[in-house]
Amino acid sequence: MFLDLPLEQLRDYRPPLPEPAGFDAFWDRTLTEARKYELDAVFSESDAGLARLSTYDAEFSGFGGHRIRGWLLVPREAAAPLPCVVQFIGYNGGRSLPYSWLLWPSAGYAVFVMDSRGQGWSPHGPGATPDPVGGTGPEVPGMLTRGVLSPDDYYYRRLYTDAVRAVEAARTHPAVDAARIVVSGASQGGGLALAAAGLVPDLAGALVDVPFMTHIRRAVEITDMDPYGELARYLAGQRDLAERVFATLDHFDGLNFAARASAPALFSTALRDEVTPTSGGFAAYNHYGGEKELRVWSFNGHEGGGVHQQAEQVRYVRRLLG
Repeated sequence: MFLDLPLEQLRDYRPPLPEPAGFDAFWDRTLTEARKYELDAVFSESDAGLARLSTYDAEFSGFGGHRIRGWLLVPREAAAPLPCVVQFIGYNGGRSLPYSWLLWPSAGYAVFVMDSRGQGWSPHGPGATPDPVGGTGPEVPGMLTRGVLSPDDYYYRRLYTDAVRAVEAARTHPAVDAARIVVSGASQGGGLALAAAGLVPDLAGALVDVPFMTHIRRAVEITDMDPYGELARYLAGQRDLAERVFATLDHFDGLNFAARASAPALFSTALRDEVTPTSGGFAAYNHYGGEKELRVWSFNGHEGGGVHQQAEQVRYVRRLLG
């Protein structure tokens, strides 16, 4: 069954922005503080056995100067500098091994994969980056409640900042054309791509699939599935903290970043998605400030378009960047 609003309503669904007072000042301060630390992007060539790719084990300084891991894969025979896709990862996933990221180099582009701090416990995508910052109150295991009583302490402040710094790190490599950066991700990765699109003003494009952390208040109301279920379980015990929690979350809602973004973007959403409700994806798309296209997968859940969406993305980026 379809799980959210009817498609004819979703196409025009544009709820008010959940924008807190001082939103722009909060993020200006956050990124200014992060940039006080040297980016110090380091790319160590790694022999992954991929004869046609140069593979680099990457590190850079993210939020708080914390070292963030990643991979950079570059086609050996392509003429540099190349367009680069900065790839963000879904919830629970990590940077995995280089073999997981062959799509974009196979299409002739560089790809920079950012590890998600403190995640990567999934056997399908092991991570390599700790999160050295603790929380400020009771937490359900997972990331959605980590530091959720304060915007300054919230986990996603660190992760979104890491995403911006990942774009900056990718731009430092001589094989990458700094003017042709596309951010990409699905689920949590889609939320990170959306945040980066709103915080980095000069991207060449964005690929935003079934985005997480968009229209958060509604998502918590209509799905019990994790990760949003972590928030529901937290608030079931912390009954008097709901407004404080949502006041924090409003600083990280993808709708606010969508409204500030200007890069061309390809979105996707799925009508049977129980994890990231479809209304959040449509709301982000409808608020998005740049040129945009949307692919709707009517009979799919959180997997969205899968490899079919990847085919759409390759065609889209080819049109966008050549």
